[in-house]
Amino acid sequence: MNRIIPPKHAQKIMTGVFWSVGILAIIILIVIIGYIIIRGLPALNLEFLLGSPIDSGKAGGIFPMIVSTVYVTGVAIVVATPLGVLAAVYLAEYAGENLFVRVIRFASETLASIPSIVFGLFGFAFFVVFLHLGWSVLSGGLTLAFMAIPTIMRTAEVSIEAVPNAYKEGSLALGASKWQTIYKVVLPAAIPGITTGIILGMARAIEETAAILYTVGAALAVPISLFDPARPLPLHLYILATEGLSLQNAFGTAAVLVIIILVITVVTNTLVERYTKKMMGR
Repeated sequence: MNRIIPPKHAQKIMTGVFWSVGILAIIILIVIIGYIIIRGLPALNLEFLLGSPIDSGKAGGIFPMIVSTVYVTGVAIVVATPLGVLAAVYLAEYAGENLFVRVIRFASETLASIPSIVFGLFGFAFFVVFLHLGWSVLSGGLTLAFMAIPTIMRTAEVSIEAVPNAYKEGSLALGASKWQTIYKVVLPAAIPGITTGIILGMARAIEETAAILYTVGAALAVPISLFDPARPLPLHLYILATEGLSLQNAFGTAAVLVIIILVITVVTNTLVERYTKKMMGR
């Protein structure tokens, strides 16, 4: 005979399951990050952070790699953010529901699911070869921008759609145009969600290796212009680990990469929280 679990007990069981899964996820995250940082800490010092690599990375520092990471990620976010946000505004406020919009959403979802190595091959064929940009910061940044656009666009669209209609109706009732309402009411209210999408896109750009493997080159010098080759931190880490040049420097590079992502996430979330409280008058 089947026994029916009382709703009260079922609620307690499911609460315990959700708590267990959440705690397990946190433990896994702490173990992975902790292991990388503990193994990488012995390599972290000013000479390592501010020096240049010696003998292809067996010794020396990673300063050119840090600069390369900033350059490539900066290009990607500068290109991807306006394109992603403007596309989200169009889809959420102007497009409505039709075949063209469904095609755009399908294309965005397809882009988000394409393996990064395919983006790398596309970037090599289109930016490096066809446009004659060569292995450069610009080629790598544009390739990463294509990867970040779907994430930023979808997150921004959801954030814009979540803005209460009362905000829009109040602005329009006061005589503002639709664009003025979007620019001065909707977008400021959606900034926390849009910022989250930008952070996710930035994190993907910072941590990506396969997409830049064929586009930025592997130069050990500090890139000066957008047309110079570079070696961002993920690519440097990949080369150190796979070619067996220096496991200690590989863990040090991984630790720096993890710390950069953590700092960006924490600082941005703090600023978003303060902005949200300010908007709500707290």
